[in-house]
Amino acid sequence: MSQPIDTPGLRVAVIGPGGIGSTFAFQLSRAGHDVTVIARGARLQHLRQTEAIVTTAGERAAVHVADELDTTTPWDLVLVTVLVAQVEVLLPSLAACAADTVMFMFNTFQSLDRLRDAVGAQRVVFGFPGIVAGIEDGRLASTILRRGIPTTVSEDRWATVFSDAGIPSAAHPDMQSWLRTHAALAVPLMLAGLSAHRRGRGVSRREATELARALREGLNLVRRLGNTLTPSPVAVLDRLPVRVVAALLWALTRLPAFVRTTSVAPKGEAVMLIDEMNSVAPQGTPALLAVRPG
Repeated sequence: MSQPIDTPGLRVAVIGPGGIGSTFAFQLSRAGHDVTVIARGARLQHLRQTEAIVTTAGERAAVHVADELDTTTPWDLVLVTVLVAQVEVLLPSLAACAADTVMFMFNTFQSLDRLRDAVGAQRVVFGFPGIVAGIEDGRLASTILRRGIPTTVSEDRWATVFSDAGIPSAAHPDMQSWLRTHAALAVPLMLAGLSAHRRGRGVSRREATELARALREGLNLVRRLGNTLTPSPVAVLDRLPVRVVAALLWALTRLPAFVRTTSVAPKGEAVMLIDEMNSVAPQGTPALLAVRPG
């Protein structure tokens, strides 16, 4: 049965109901919040038919569906889960909307200042989803990470709201450092997992070494830009010799769970992050460009 959408709660709009956005919409609706999803194309048509987020297990959570954000509605939260490359076109409506909070929830190495300036520093929040998810024939297949790296946001209030909705979350005061560190770490991990998935076997010693050098270069760039490596275990990883990091990557790509998790990253995300890092690196990023898919 679908969860009623007229239950008292927060008024939330989710822009980009792919795997991540749909997971938030599903969980928030089930928790009693009034959720509207903003979609386009085939996803919009499917959601209009179901008026619900439907999982591969057949569970349903009722949502409102729209093809654009109503800028006059006093949303408690507008949650933006599209890829960072798709955000630019949304900024005028986000700036004009009557939302109390606008949260950007995606992977990026770019400075967050332009987003903060566009929608207003007093109401902008940043986050990263601790979720592995996708849409299969219109249905949501989702795994919410409950150990390791949880969903991370820049305000305690929203960490509480998401945790209460079944998405374990934590607050971090410096999301710029957190996101840049994560991007530097995620790129070699994604590329390693994608390579292992594509070929059906783990990466070679040479490939692992190249990816370890790319990881080191990315983490060094985070520090050069004045950010802090966070969370703290990443700083420990940064101090390991390249050969040790390479051995770890080589071993990880022989674990089915690692390959399965890292290979579901959106197509082109690693390329996007490498290009973002290279664009802000004073001396360029030769090690990252060496592993950039063509």
